[in-house]
Amino acid sequence: MWHGLLPVGRSPGGGYRRHAWTGADAECRAWFREQAAARGLAYEVDRNGNQWAWLGDPEAGDAVVTGSHLDSVPDGGAFDGPLGVVSAFAALDALHERDARPLRPLAVVNFTDEEGARFGLACVGSRLTTGQLTAEQARGLRDADGTTLARAMERAGHDPGALGADPQRLARIGAFVELHIEQGRTLAALPGDHPVGVASAIWPHGRWRFDFRGQANHAGTTRLEDRRDPMLTYANTVLAARKKARLAGALATFGKVAVEPNGVNAIASLVRGWLDSRAPDEETLAAVVAEIERAAAERGKRDGVDVTVTRESFTPVVEFAHGLRDRLARLLGGAPVLPTGAGHDAGILSAEVPTAMLHVRNPTGVSHSPAESAAEEDCAAGVRSLAGVLEDLACR
Repeated sequence: MWHGLLPVGRSPGGGYRRHAWTGADAECRAWFREQAAARGLAYEVDRNGNQWAWLGDPEAGDAVVTGSHLDSVPDGGAFDGPLGVVSAFAALDALHERDARPLRPLAVVNFTDEEGARFGLACVGSRLTTGQLTAEQARGLRDADGTTLARAMERAGHDPGALGADPQRLARIGAFVELHIEQGRTLAALPGDHPVGVASAIWPHGRWRFDFRGQANHAGTTRLEDRRDPMLTYANTVLAARKKARLAGALATFGKVAVEPNGVNAIASLVRGWLDSRAPDEETLAAVVAEIERAAAERGKRDGVDVTVTRESFTPVVEFAHGLRDRLARLLGGAPVLPTGAGHDAGILSAEVPTAMLHVRNPTGVSHSPAESAAEEDCAAGVRSLAGVLEDLACR
């Protein structure tokens, strides 16, 4: 399974560009359907484009669901998302080999557009399903070329008119367990040998768009003192974000920027930067973002640049269901329980369904990069752990 998926969406730089509703995404979705068919699982696509493969009656209720996503960030790694889907199918194979008989329905899911790489909003498929994102908002999302999500879905053969909350589907799920590569190196740094851990919580996090508006002018004739250069304000804000986050024990990253008119010999008229910030608690996160906004405004006043800030998404702190989390830790022989700063579909679903996460050790801690990796034996340990969890939840 793993090697069959590896070539899909490979970019020249060695990473992956599996963006939602593109050709690479279609190949990933075809792969998922083939895996379902190979196991005789009932396959379906829900109203929001999420793919499901069912063992047992989907209508019976109290189902145990596992899976993750197959899309990627720009030039992302091979493991983020796909490891959870591949491991889910492999765990079902393990249950079949040991002749474990589920008493509850089991399902593997591939959530659509988890990374938000194309349309700028993460976890679109799960947000729509839970009603945290309205159909109207989703259909209006645009990519860098101006293509709306609705149009992209139509081109891919999916009806955007069907988008919307899916409470009936959520009501049929008794538990959701997502396996994911650890996005950090906590497990690798712990004393002893810990290939798999259990997530305790997801830090609150969000995305903010900063618009820095100055005045376009000639780079070779405009005196420095006459310039209203938004690039200066943006650059200072990037440095301020790093400092404010470090002092607060939080994280802040400007990872995406757009410049107009984007000419080598032109002073920019507009610099638009997107801030990703995360913190251990919501109070700290709010304070860090406010400090970054304040620094941007103060520098903008000096530079003659107008600064506006728009919050594009926010996910509050997620405490995974304590009973389910502790049950998994005990089942896995006292596996380490650790928080994460990364958002996941499991975090979105946690408001409606008991959820838990398993993390597979990442030796370098690198993620969202072609250098992302996990040892084969650790991935196998993740499959064994997930199979044990599914057997405990669905077969006893």
